[in-house]
Amino acid sequence: MSITLAKALRTESSPCMAFVGAGGKTTAMFQLARQIPTPVIVTATTHLGIWQIPFADKHIISDTPAALEEIEHGLQGVILVTGSIDKDRTKPINENLLDWLHQFCGYHSIPLLIEADGVRQKPLKAWADHEPPIPWFVKQVLQVVGLTGLRKLLNDEYVHRPELFSRLSGLKVGEPITPEALIRVLEHAEGGLKNIPTAARRVALLNQADTLELQAIAHGLAQSLFSAYHSVVISNLKQEKIFAVHEPIAGIVLAAGESTRFGQPKQLLDWHGQPFVRAVSQNALDAGLSPVVVVTGANAEQVGAAVTDLDVKVVRNDEWKSGQGSSIKAGVLSLPPPSLPASPKSFGFGGGWEGVGGAIFLLADQPQITPSVIRALIEKHAEELYPIVAPMVLDRRANPVLFDRATFSDLTTLEGDVGGRAIFHKHRVEYLPWHDDSLLLDVDTPEHYQRLISSDTL
Repeated sequence: MSITLAKALRTESSPCMAFVGAGGKTTAMFQLARQIPTPVIVTATTHLGIWQIPFADKHIISDTPAALEEIEHGLQGVILVTGSIDKDRTKPINENLLDWLHQFCGYHSIPLLIEADGVRQKPLKAWADHEPPIPWFVKQVLQVVGLTGLRKLLNDEYVHRPELFSRLSGLKVGEPITPEALIRVLEHAEGGLKNIPTAARRVALLNQADTLELQAIAHGLAQSLFSAYHSVVISNLKQEKIFAVHEPIAGIVLAAGESTRFGQPKQLLDWHGQPFVRAVSQNALDAGLSPVVVVTGANAEQVGAAVTDLDVKVVRNDEWKSGQGSSIKAGVLSLPPPSLPASPKSFGFGGGWEGVGGAIFLLADQPQITPSVIRALIEKHAEELYPIVAPMVLDRRANPVLFDRATFSDLTTLEGDVGGRAIFHKHRVEYLPWHDDSLLLDVDTPEHYQRLISSDTL
């Protein structure tokens, strides 16, 4: 089973989105238009081929708002608004009409989808000085990439404007197009990031993943593209298939407890020469979680000092005595998302949780949790953006557990000594079979600790 493009893009009920790039822009735009509530208005700041007109339910040619004002109360289905037809293509709408559409759609909560790039039916492209004409007001930009251009020769057959692509990628015209070269183009300020508004969410849609080899290459590209894009979606839109949605997943280490039953801070117990909390945090970093947050409470200074030189954010939970729920809330609320990057390599912070796809909660008394199970949870979540993903060991639910950001609002309402399981009844839980019963171990007593450190397999 595959998720829809609308779910993969985490589309709001009335999105304002621009489509750029090559290798499936128009298909993506109209496919999305059919998956979200109608009416939907589709338009373009560039030329469209007249063969694309039948994708809409209604086509309106206009240079002024008058035609739309007349039918304002009868809008239904997918409405395509363009300039006049010139031979085999439509002209883009003018700036005044575009601004009016923006205000009209915003006022009436109507989705506005905009094709903002031109290409000549080729899988890859580079951009001339005047491209792409992305409106300043869009909230999300979908950069579409045709993976069938990989391994092909850099020439006019596969790339629109091959000379410009050569300059951005570092390849010579006529050389095979490598994944590394494609990354350079997509991350370049004059390439895939060109003219994207600072406040817009950036999504790379790696389309035409028609073979297992191309899907594997796309999975490899995803991690590299996180420096410039909030999300990387792998698809074959002709078959309406979404293979994966890669997003940054945060790690939240719960290390606020007082360890009353144990008699001393469990977070600071020795695990192969380092404190528990440091080992857990390092495993989270090694698994690729980002950001990693360590929530402290009791013995906050000592616990924080144990991870002070790691690339983690330490958050102090002053309400730790009320139970684990307060630590979960503190961890989630510490995840302000990147407002979209002003430069290719730097993310700022804004409100909401759009900067991460979810979070994995790790217990500070489970240093035996390996990066491999963390990565497996991430991969499982990427398949269909499951709300909750948990390991299943010997028919028992184990830790750690991944929560999609769709659950974050519920997690921030937890009170008392309850964990994330308190919201399992509200969201679908997908279980990941895992053949390692060490995930079931935690350290509540000195006897548990001795059993853990004396294990021959850990």
